[in-house]
Amino acid sequence: MKRYDVLTIGSATRDVYLLGLKYDKHQDKHFTTGTGVCLPFGSKVGVPDLFFSTGGAGTNAAVTFARYGYKTGAVYIVGDDVRGQEIRKALEDEKVDTGFAQIDFQKQTAYSIILLAKEGERTIMAYRGAGEALNAKKVPWNKLSARLVYLNSLYGNIDLLRGAVSIKKRHGAKIAWNPSQTDLDLGLPKLLPLLKNVDIFLANQEEMANLLSLPYNQPAKVFRKLDEIIGGIAVMTRGPEGVMVSDGKTLWDAGIFREKRIIDRTGAGDSFGSGFSAALLGHRNRTARDGLVSSDIEYAIRYASANATSKVENLGAKGGLLTKREFLKEKRWKNLKIKKSVL
Repeated sequence: MKRYDVLTIGSATRDVYLLGLKYDKHQDKHFTTGTGVCLPFGSKVGVPDLFFSTGGAGTNAAVTFARYGYKTGAVYIVGDDVRGQEIRKALEDEKVDTGFAQIDFQKQTAYSIILLAKEGERTIMAYRGAGEALNAKKVPWNKLSARLVYLNSLYGNIDLLRGAVSIKKRHGAKIAWNPSQTDLDLGLPKLLPLLKNVDIFLANQEEMANLLSLPYNQPAKVFRKLDEIIGGIAVMTRGPEGVMVSDGKTLWDAGIFREKRIIDRTGAGDSFGSGFSAALLGHRNRTARDGLVSSDIEYAIRYASANATSKVENLGAKGGLLTKREFLKEKRWKNLKIKKSVL
């Protein structure tokens, strides 16, 4: 039996950043964001600099937990190639156990080419490859034990969530889930039987509203509905407006720590979700007899926000992720405006 503090389940990618690339922005409603990146067609474009790193929501989260001080294992899938080996080495350097990683002998390791703008925003060209093939049947669920199972995008493979629930039922693990839009597109009727087992549910404001078919601009109504559906805490991220958290009785509304500089937003959401879960797991330990109290949630919000801000100030999806010691030592992370109200 392999016993962990935290077991992460999710994607793993090899990333290359194209730095200093010259391009034009073009406003057009046909682009999803309303703005496109334009490069000369049929021409050779010089790239001043490159930066290689590893990414993927599953491995990004694993590094947060490992740096916080938890014994961490990661379940992910890569191809039988050099990029997969590089991801494994990067995780092992962070003391993350990779013994349950899967290898796809048909597809290559997921790969992202990232065009980074000077303001920190990025355009990502993503090859999913092996990343979409994580096989729930090949995960030895009966040989795994953890205090927390943290899931990211499952690419719609709901059997991975069912596997996490089996660990919860056998060993009392907590479950945190930060789903992708692909997961949420499965629809509430299909997800409903499993959501009662989720202790920490993390999504952005738009995703939560769409899942519940409720107005985007009425978060209190969204939280009331979520509290009927999930078994624990709901965490709604709101971009630069901060975050709202509900435990079913109390609603916390917090801003963000302002960045000293914005270098790269890649992985910011992963760093927040895993940071919140890491901090809350630690406080659950200290308050096991009395249950969660308000200070536990507020501590988790502060650590998550600090972890995300520090990441944005650094290059790479794992750049700047904080250790617990760094968080506690740095004065800038001590105070964050958090409002509390009865739901």
